[in-house]
Order: sequence, then C-alpha cells, then structure tokens
Amino acid sequence: MLAIGTLAKRTGTKVQTIRYYEQIGLMPEPGRTEGGQRRYGDAELDRLSFIRHSRQLGFSLEAIRELLDFSDTPDRSCAQVDAIAQRQLREVEARLVRLEALRVELQRMIGACNADRVADCRILEVLRDHQECLADHGATT
Repeated sequence: MLAIGTLAKRTGTKVQTIRYYEQIGLMPEPGRTEGGQRRYGDAELDRLSFIRHSRQLGFSLEAIRELLDFSDTPDRSCAQVDAIAQRQLREVEARLVRLEALRVELQRMIGACNADRVADCRILEVLRDHQECLADHGATT
C-alpha cells in the first residue's frame, strides 16, 4: 500500500491534485490506516496514471470521467471511446490552426517593427488594436 506522497511521486501528480480527483469522484475514496492516513494500491496507481496520461493528451476532466466509465465496464463497445478520442483529436487540430495563426501574426508583428523608440513600436500598435491583425486568431484566455 502506498502513502499519498509516494503515489504522487510515482505518477508525477501533486498531492493536492490527487485529493481534488478524489473530491470530484475521478479517484475512489482511499483506504485509510487506523491513524487516518490515506493508502493506495495498484488499482489506484493504475487509475491515477490513466488520468494523468489522459490530461497530458489534453482530455478534459469530463472526457476522462467518460473514459474511466468505459474502462470500468470492459464488455461495452469501443465505438464510444473512439468517438471521444476523435472529438479530442478535432479539438487539438482546431487549437493547432489557432496556434499557427498566432505564430504568423507574431512573426508579422516582429518583422514589421523596426522602430528605435517605444513610441514608434509596431508591435505595441498591433497589440493595442486587434483590427491591425491580418487574421482573426480567436480569443484566448
């Protein structure tokens, strides 16, 4: 059985994140020692590794919840799992398109800036007025 700190180190996940996943139901409530310390076994290690890898691939927590549900019922059809992965791929591809537009715009801004003074800086001018951009690169947070 693993303590939460050991589980965190083995999966590369912060302790606070593990607790959060327990709170929102992605991870089951762990067993506890008589002293109340959390203890995790191989099943929890595997589940957390699954969650961590899914997050690294950009899946939302809701999509991970769906994937875990399918994983917990292995006799079901894989078609819906494939649909979730396809949806994620479309989202990644859309982000790549937005990132490429951002790259092009940043390159253009930098290339257009040949001022010696901040008062004449083309980069700052474009950042002040979105209409100066060549493409709509979408809102980001």
